[in-house]
Formats: sequence, structure tokens, C-alpha cells
Amino acid sequence: MSITRRSSDALARRLAALPAEIVAKVQPAIQKSVNEIAADAKTLAEASRDDGDLIRSIEATGPGQTTPAYGTDGRRKLHDLQGAVTAGAPDVRHAHLIEFGTDPHVNGGLFAGTQHPGTDPQPFLLPSWRLNRARVQRRINRAIRKAIKEASA
Repeated sequence: MSITRRSSDALARRLAALPAEIVAKVQPAIQKSVNEIAADAKTLAEASRDDGDLIRSIEATGPGQTTPAYGTDGRRKLHDLQGAVTAGAPDVRHAHLIEFGTDPHVNGGLFAGTQHPGTDPQPFLLPSWRLNRARVQRRINRAIRKAIKEASA
């Protein structure tokens, strides 16, 4: 299933209809999950360690918070039921190049005209999500079920 504007709007309407008490009880599960994913991303990024700037730039952003300005997809306010793990800082703008690698190309700037051989990908964000996806889904589903059960009791 692809995400379209219509399906995204429909999801936003359904999320807005959730009682605040249920949202509040699910948020800790989301925060714990993004913290675990960020920790695993930092561990996996060790393979590409040069000076540690990339590893230090990996951040977990919890529900309702704002992502860092120089994060993977820029500054944005997250929904109350959304978390994000980003990588990047004002002086660390190469997370995507490490994650996905680069193709061979002709250099510009200081080394203009020289041939760069490209770099192999050293993924750290996507594998950390894949490692945690099932556990995150179970944890959040369990929190939702518990919150609904308590709200209806």
C-alpha cells in the first residue's frame, strides 16, 4: 500500500479522534522504541567511525517533539504518536553518504578534476530499524491494547 495524501489525511483524522488518555499511555512505548533504535544506529555506525561526529549526531526524537534542524529530514514537529531517529548536525552533513554510499564521480572544489572512486554503503539507520521493527510493533500494540482496556474499564 502506498501512502497518498488522501490516506495520510484519513490517518490524521483517525489519530485526532483518539482520546488523549490513550495517546498519553502509548507515548512512553514510542519513546522507548526510538531510544532503542537510536542506540542500535550508533552501534552500527561504529563501522564508519572516523572522528565520531556522525555517531554523536544520531538523535531520538519522541512524540510531540521537534526534530533537530540538521537531522535526516530537517526540522519538523512530530505528531503525538510519532517518533523519529535522525542523523546530522550543522557540521555533519554526510549521514546519507555513509548510509547509501556514493558513485564514482569527478571532484570539484579543492580537488577539482580528480576522479573519486566512490564509496561503499555502510548502512546504520535502516538496519537499526529492521532489527527493532517487530519488537517496536509488539510493544506499541501492547501499549495500545492496555490503554484501550483501561479506558473502557
